[in-house]
Amino acid sequence: MRSKALFVRPHAKLPFLSSRGGVTLLRGAVLQQAPQAPAAPQKRGTSKGAELRSSPKLAEFKKKGRMKKLSQAAEQDLIVELQGLDLNLEAKTLSGTGLVFDEQLNEFHCLWDDSFPECPERLHAIKEQLIQEGLLDRCVSFQARFAEKEELMLVHSLEYIDLMETTQYMNEGELRILADTYDSVYLHPNSYTCACLASGSVLRLVDAVLGAEIRNGMAIIRPPGHHAQHSLMDGYCMFNHVAVAARYAQQKHGIQRVLIVDWDVHHGQGTQFTFDQDPSVLYFSIHRYEQGRFWPHLKASNWSTTGFGQGQGYTINVPWNKVGMRDADYIAAFLQVLLPVAFEFQPQLVLVAAGFDALQGDPKGEMAATPAGFAQLTHLLMGLAGGRLILSLEGGYNLHSLAEGVSASLHTLLGDPCPMLESPGAPCPSAQLSLSCVLEALEPFWEILVRSGETLEEDNMEGDNAEEEEEGPWQPPALPILTWPVLQARTGLVYDQQMMGHYNLWDNHHPEMPQRISQIMCRLEELGLAERCFLLPARPATDAELLTCHSAEYVGRLRATEKMKTRELHCEGASFDSIYICPSTFACAKLATGATCCLVEAVLAGEVLNGVAVVRPPGHHAEQDAACGFCFFNTVAVAARHAQAISGHALRILIVDWDIHHGNGTQHIFEEDPSILYISLHRYDHGTFFPMGNEGASNQVGWAAGAGFTVNVAWNGPRMGDAEYLAAWHRLVLPIAYEFNPELVLVSAGFDAARGDPLGGCQVSPEGYAHLTHLLMGLAGGHIILILEGGYNLTSISESMAACTRTLLGDPPPLLTLPRPPLSGALASVAETIQVHRRYWRSLRVTKVEDKEGSSSSKLITKEARQPTSPGSAEGLTTLEGNILDASTGKAISASSVQESTPTQVKSETVVVELTQNQSSEAVTGEVTLDQTTSKAATLDQTTLEAATEGSTPNQTTSEEAVEGAELTQTHPTSCADNQIPPSSPVPGAIPPISPRKLTGILRTLELGKAQEAAESQIPEDERLLGEAVGGQDMDDLVMMQAFGDTDQALFYAVTPLPWCPHLVAVCPIPEAGLDVTQPCQDCGALEENWVCLSCYEVCNRGRGWSGSWPRNKPKVGADPCWKLTPQPQVYCSRYISAHMLQHHEGSGHPLVLSYVDLSTWCYQCQAYVHHQALLDAKNVAHQNKFGEDMPHSH
Repeated sequence: MRSKALFVRPHAKLPFLSSRGGVTLLRGAVLQQAPQAPAAPQKRGTSKGAELRSSPKLAEFKKKGRMKKLSQAAEQDLIVELQGLDLNLEAKTLSGTGLVFDEQLNEFHCLWDDSFPECPERLHAIKEQLIQEGLLDRCVSFQARFAEKEELMLVHSLEYIDLMETTQYMNEGELRILADTYDSVYLHPNSYTCACLASGSVLRLVDAVLGAEIRNGMAIIRPPGHHAQHSLMDGYCMFNHVAVAARYAQQKHGIQRVLIVDWDVHHGQGTQFTFDQDPSVLYFSIHRYEQGRFWPHLKASNWSTTGFGQGQGYTINVPWNKVGMRDADYIAAFLQVLLPVAFEFQPQLVLVAAGFDALQGDPKGEMAATPAGFAQLTHLLMGLAGGRLILSLEGGYNLHSLAEGVSASLHTLLGDPCPMLESPGAPCPSAQLSLSCVLEALEPFWEILVRSGETLEEDNMEGDNAEEEEEGPWQPPALPILTWPVLQARTGLVYDQQMMGHYNLWDNHHPEMPQRISQIMCRLEELGLAERCFLLPARPATDAELLTCHSAEYVGRLRATEKMKTRELHCEGASFDSIYICPSTFACAKLATGATCCLVEAVLAGEVLNGVAVVRPPGHHAEQDAACGFCFFNTVAVAARHAQAISGHALRILIVDWDIHHGNGTQHIFEEDPSILYISLHRYDHGTFFPMGNEGASNQVGWAAGAGFTVNVAWNGPRMGDAEYLAAWHRLVLPIAYEFNPELVLVSAGFDAARGDPLGGCQVSPEGYAHLTHLLMGLAGGHIILILEGGYNLTSISESMAACTRTLLGDPPPLLTLPRPPLSGALASVAETIQVHRRYWRSLRVTKVEDKEGSSSSKLITKEARQPTSPGSAEGLTTLEGNILDASTGKAISASSVQESTPTQVKSETVVVELTQNQSSEAVTGEVTLDQTTSKAATLDQTTLEAATEGSTPNQTTSEEAVEGAELTQTHPTSCADNQIPPSSPVPGAIPPISPRKLTGILRTLELGKAQEAAESQIPEDERLLGEAVGGQDMDDLVMMQAFGDTDQALFYAVTPLPWCPHLVAVCPIPEAGLDVTQPCQDCGALEENWVCLSCYEVCNRGRGWSGSWPRNKPKVGADPCWKLTPQPQVYCSRYISAHMLQHHEGSGHPLVLSYVDLSTWCYQCQAYVHHQALLDAKNVAHQNKFGEDMPHSH
């Protein structure tokens, strides 16, 4: 092998490395462009890196002087900038994935329902899967520990924790009574112990990750936790593990910003309510919602809830309004919403509420995500917070899907490549609508989401309009069997010092110098990265390989230069654009191309997963029959064709070109080929930046079958940095790439957009390049190759390539700080490219919202112009379709039934309002849901209260704003520990918790079995009727309510109504004559307490020309309720008068009635009060008739 010295010009300056403050600097290195050879006739525009010339000689001297001055200034600027960055790549890289898995967590189950889905078999299935795949041995095992009370009190109240602690000593009957006071829970004597152990398991991983013992971790635990609230069990959950972990990380480890990602199919309302006023915790939930019809049926789960007070904008809800959502939908939510916001938020720790009930086959979620999709989501999150990521198991009730999902995520945490997705496609129209709403709601709070410059005009979609319509139910295929490669080495490295033989004979300051590759290799060796790679031998490209992209005539022409004299070489080089040639040029160009082909062979053969080609001369400007811009053979193009040749088919290949100059040669070679997707991000400057002309314009999309497979992001100015490139990645590059689903990714990795480069004038950091690389590694099963192109600052290219290599080796990308939001000009460039390519890529089609909270069938239309709105400003009313919804949309209820809970099975929560004597009872402010504008309250003598306003303030224990001295017993404690952030209020949608202290007292006095039956038999008849009036609750609950009060206080019952019921379809339009609240009972003429039937209206808005009524035998719930009936509303008295309305219901089957006394709505079928937007019209008309004004808070 020839010595390096033989290939270095006699007077060239060699770099000398030194270290200063953790930043490696170059002394004596040429950092700026030097003048080129004397001018010659140009083929195209202006030379790369050159200015327009009036006189070649004069320009040469001017340029030399300018470059010398710029060299010193640019180097000093670069040094100052790099000193502020975390470029200490020598620092020890954390490794290892922690795992907590404790058999003790299986020591509880539902005592009264063996079929309850949250069961020990869940962890058994996971363990078997992990053993089968050998994952347990690959992880760092941690012993679970118990969470201390002080740690649980960071989120939960002491009295609630004490109440849960007493469950260890309860018998089955007592446990069941207590469980029935909550929604969808069961209790076991070991529940408290296991819940403490589950929380402690997550805390153990927090200590290990933040203590630098491991890189990331996973807690395989039960019971789940994300539904648990401050003083309330909910949805199988006792303690909120991720919420406690977030507060613990902040308190013990000084973490300032925590990101919580909740991908369980159910909304984690407990976590949201804990942090919805806290800007130090960003909460992101992606969940099934279906306009509130899916459990937990909360308006607070919708996109319009973004937090409160200082926490506004830090709550992000992505609601899915249909079942069958796929990987493409979840990935789109991460790319379009979560990742941009997370990069602006800059979390120091990422916690995941990792439920796997969105996997296909899960009986609860009914979604169609795959384990490979969850591997992708995990990979995307690993780029945040320096890789400090902890997954905490939540739901997942198909044992096979659950085990596969956990396994896939754990593989990814361990550094295994993400499996390729099976036909990921683009997000469906329903997902696009949800994401559009989310972005509109969040844009006022996050600069990164501002879409300046987007003025999208409606255009033809080339026959794709049919695809915009909602598709029918998608039947997913069988769960794919994932395979994980076993690799001897992860990253291949190809380099040969013989490539330094290409140099400029006439200009020793030329920017494309031999030291470019030697300096990179030197840095890789210093950092120990080269020895971690698998070094592959280089070879020259064969003629057959070169001829796949270049003409035989052109190859022969370059071969002839090997024997040319100096003058001939100069003339030959001058005949091309920005080219110099020496006798070794042809050999070096063949070696660079052949070396890259070797790397392609190793990747496709499975010898390595990915690779780096440190090669020169660069290649992406080289045309089929011409050298251009320092390039001779198009290395990346030949590598792509070689990959397709050895694979035996038209391998789908993504070429990403992030060199600051447009890769005109690559574009021209593949512009008619739909098997190659070429994406270039480059300076364009309206056609004045090299290589000049309109070839790099955004409207250049390819030809014929290749139309749409050429994507140009044309920057029209300098200063593009990390924020601009990440915005392009999130909004454009990755959506298209996932839709294309490549089998191989090749990167034309020029680093002349790096900070300090003399030609690019841009500001991308080494950390930025690492993140761009990481995001691409989720594609093509991790098969990605970086091929060096440009980059002319030796320090910049060395640090940048080192950062990318570390990422390919599996190290987490370094923390990345974005000092500013993306430049508006850059966003305009991205938007322009999106506009051009919307016709080709469904993942880019932007939608606007016509009815943001309307039915899920809202049609998507092209967004012609952005309409800025504040969150919730365009809310509409939910329109219920004429069919009964599936009753299996909720979580399983813990009562004696083994069926899944439906809205009809969810009890109306009763809240006790204590008013001392002589206090007003006209209005009481309660802690109720946003869905609730009125709540019914009745005393024992059937007096009623008018209800309560929405959105009570946090930690509010009295309603003094509305009624002086009115006291609510079901509130959070008024004080918290000094070291704890006060818990949130029962925020919109929260179910107010029953006081644990009083529940404890009740449980001590309650007698079970016969004694309980005896007590029930002694209840007066009027109180029994009251039980029916306050939501159809059992008298057991009423006994509890009465026990709360003191003897010198009057008791009132405030009922939290159901937010939805399946019988709302029976509500008909209001008669044209309106409602008369003074109308007497139709049968007896009573005026005391009358109700109007909400089905017996006379108007038919669909014009059916018949009159009549339903048969008097069976209610036709679900039938189209639009008919023409008797001319007057049917008004009858209550059950406390002569029960004529009850008789009317029994005869007609009409389910819903409206009280003329307090305007509450009762459903006979559900035996509960109901408050829903579909009822507001009738309530408002009655309110206008009764009070002469619109009902407050009618929205």
